Amino acid sequence: MNVSLKTQILPAGEAAVAAAARSLAEGGLVAFPTETVYGLGADAANPQAIARLYHAKGRPSFNPLIAHVRDIEAARAIARFDARAIALANAFWPGPLTLVLPKTGDCMVANLATAGLDTIAIRVPAHPLAQQILRAFGGPVVAPSANLSGHVSPTTAAHVQSDLAGRIDLIVDGGAVEVGVESTIIGCFDEAVLLRPGGVPRVEIERVLGRRLVQPPDDADNDAGRPLAPGMLASHYAPRTRVRLNAERIEAGEALLAFGSPAVPGVDAATAVMNLSAHGDLDEAAANLFGYLRALDARGARAIAVMPVPHRGLGEAINDRLRRAAIGRDEETQEKSKKQE
Repeated sequence: MNVSLKTQILPAGEAAVAAAARSLAEGGLVAFPTETVYGLGADAANPQAIARLYHAKGRPSFNPLIAHVRDIEAARAIARFDARAIALANAFWPGPLTLVLPKTGDCMVANLATAGLDTIAIRVPAHPLAQQILRAFGGPVVAPSANLSGHVSPTTAAHVQSDLAGRIDLIVDGGAVEVGVESTIIGCFDEAVLLRPGGVPRVEIERVLGRRLVQPPDDADNDAGRPLAPGMLASHYAPRTRVRLNAERIEAGEALLAFGSPAVPGVDAATAVMNLSAHGDLDEAAANLFGYLRALDARGARAIAVMPVPHRGLGEAINDRLRRAAIGRDEETQEKSKKQE
């Protein structure tokens, strides 16, 4: 793939929507905002475009992609819905919920996008710009987060540009996103499985289903295996700086990612402090998470110390992303140490 493309950046508007639809139809890669994070779109029926997408992100091709569609009717053309899936779609679409469902017999989405699985991950985004692009294009669009694979997800067009300029065709700038963490992913298997916590809290989904969600198998997010859904690799969402979780004090040379009152020992010596939500608001914390991780990553600290975040509501999704970020850099640091010994 040519990694010296001239990436066009257009502000939201009719011209940008038309340009995005045209680029997708021609096999191009288009970054655009959803309500969760910025996605990197490609024609879901075009294997060559999808291969370009994997290459541009540096994403392993065994990691499946989410197909974005304009409405539930378009979703039912490529996936088989049971009563549970219909109930969830009616309750949360358009919105930050992805359903993993069996593919229809004539599903137009390329096998490369589903990593050879007989299921497909699908959602209807709520962001008006994403909706306009999907309707102008007319077909399903696969759209993982618009960043280099494993790196912190983008919540602004500038984040996309930092990672992917020269690798993709177009960035549509729709401003900062609202939710700030990726969609919740539910597998509609024999039982409903929470494959990835995200923008719709577990309790709201369980209320619609009338039963508790099942956890995925212990090896479902093993990097060595084939994940059941996007975003399940153990090492993911990681800044280049090491992340240290549940920090009760700040060590020399560390930056602090705070939540609530940052009254922890050593805070005055932190190289930088950013607070996800001084008021302890989990919605605000989710919206700030990836942007603040990127900002602290640029400060050159020895590590990013993260204060505990409550594991309720959107806190479950926040803690999931932080855990995967910490795993990624801890393992990388250990590997570098082994090579130096």
